[in-house]
Formats: sequence, structure tokens, C-alpha cells
Amino acid sequence: MVVLNRIYTRTGDSGETALGNGTRVRKDSLRVEAYGTVDELNATLGMARQHAADDGDARLAAIQNDLFDLGADLCRPAREGEETEDHPPLRMSDAQTGRLESEIDAMNANLEPLRSFVLPGGSALAAHLHLARTVARRAERLTVALANEEPVTEAAIRYLNRLSDWLFVAARMANDGGRDDVLWTPGANR
Repeated sequence: MVVLNRIYTRTGDSGETALGNGTRVRKDSLRVEAYGTVDELNATLGMARQHAADDGDARLAAIQNDLFDLGADLCRPAREGEETEDHPPLRMSDAQTGRLESEIDAMNANLEPLRSFVLPGGSALAAHLHLARTVARRAERLTVALANEEPVTEAAIRYLNRLSDWLFVAARMANDGGRDDVLWTPGANR
């Protein structure tokens, strides 16, 4: 576990921060942008949870925990052979993505088929989930860009891709199973 007795350290005052392996990088590096956006996504889900109940809240709590795992994964560049170390870094797993896929399938089984694109909105929970979906997509784009420059685990990218799908389907569920979705009407205001 992490013990934080002191919140400020002054070590970032020069515009640098430490990665999980101790390497110092600029705060505007692509890696810091990627895991910082994952942190933003987590905060957005915290807002969504204010409108969720019971099972929905529990599933969002599990995702928030996954996002801390994802942040831990992204803050340490991946390297070959690390899984055999005495203390290997925490990495995302295919099981986490598999759980999202199972939940998507279960939610989607109860939804009416889409006949138009969905506009973000409807219920307060759906609106927050749509906002989280857009932040998840940005985190995914940044992580893919990072993977073009530095080592990133494939499981991290897969998780973010599936999470945005999960958030879309969950937003539809929050809109009374899709019945209260706000549908796009092409050219409606011409």
C-alpha cells in the first residue's frame, strides 16, 4: 500500500515529475498526458456515481479501481522480462477487459436496437456517462499516440477502447433502457 504523509514535495516545481520507475520526465510528456487523462476520467466517473444506484454504482466503483490500475500501468514504461522480476509492475489484464465485455453484453441484451445516433443527454447519470465516454476516448487517443513513441501494454489500450463502449451502453441503460435516449435528427435545424 501507499502511505502519503506529506502531500507536497516541491520536486515538481521545475516542471518535471517522477514516473513509477523513478525516471524524471517533463509534466507535459505524452506519458504524463495519458495517465493524467485517465485520472481525469476517474474523477468524471466519481461525478457520475453521484447519480448511480446499487449495482450501477458498484460497477462504476470497480471501473474506478481499474483506472487506478491503468494509471499504475501507464506510469511505468513497459519492458521485456518485467513479469519475471521479484516485484513486477502492476499491469492491466485481459480479465479486466473481459469483465467489461461481459457487462456490455448483459446490458446490451436489454436495449432496444439503435435507429439513429444518440446525443449526449437524457438523465443526469446518462449525461455524466457520456462525458466520461468522451474523456475515455481522449485517454485512448493519447495512449495510442504514446504507444507509437514508447512501450505501452496492449492490455491498457484494449481496456480503454472497451471502456468507452461500456460507458456508451451504460448511458443508454441510464436512459430507461434506451427509451429516453436523445436521438440525432439529421438536418433538423436547416
